[in-house]
Amino acid sequence: MAKKTLIIGLGNPLVGDDGVGLRIVEELKPLLADRTDVELAVDYWGGLRLMERMIGYDRAIVVDAIQTGAAPGTIHRLTAEGIPTQRSASAHDVNLSTALEFGRRAEARLPANKNIRLVAVEAEDVLNFGERFSPTVEAAVPLAVEAVLDALADFPSEDDEKENC
Repeated sequence: MAKKTLIIGLGNPLVGDDGVGLRIVEELKPLLADRTDVELAVDYWGGLRLMERMIGYDRAIVVDAIQTGAAPGTIHRLTAEGIPTQRSASAHDVNLSTALEFGRRAEARLPANKNIRLVAVEAEDVLNFGERFSPTVEAAVPLAVEAVLDALADFPSEDDEKENC
């Protein structure tokens, strides 16, 4: 039985570069249309809601904007342990690592940390309203699409996982 993979783009389409995760997932739809083992989705929240969205999947790739101080348009490839902070600024939510731990303690069927990836584009502007990306982020979209496809291909095959058991 094929492993189920969720590719989920996060962001706000009304706040400049923050919507890049949503756009990348849109770009992936025609490229992955024949992959019945992959579901493409978008959402506007991280933390607990993102964890809940991952329930029932074996693998997940989160696609989002990020600000680390790197050059705008830089593509970041992170594991679950490497995701730096919470996405939501709300005091009523938690970061993804904490949300995943909470879900696992509740015995939710979630992807193992080794099967969660984040592909993020270094954003230039996530504060100002606007539906256009900065030029560097716009130019990074095709590179981020390729990074997601690479992340999908890099997951261990079922045969590899059986050998490691």
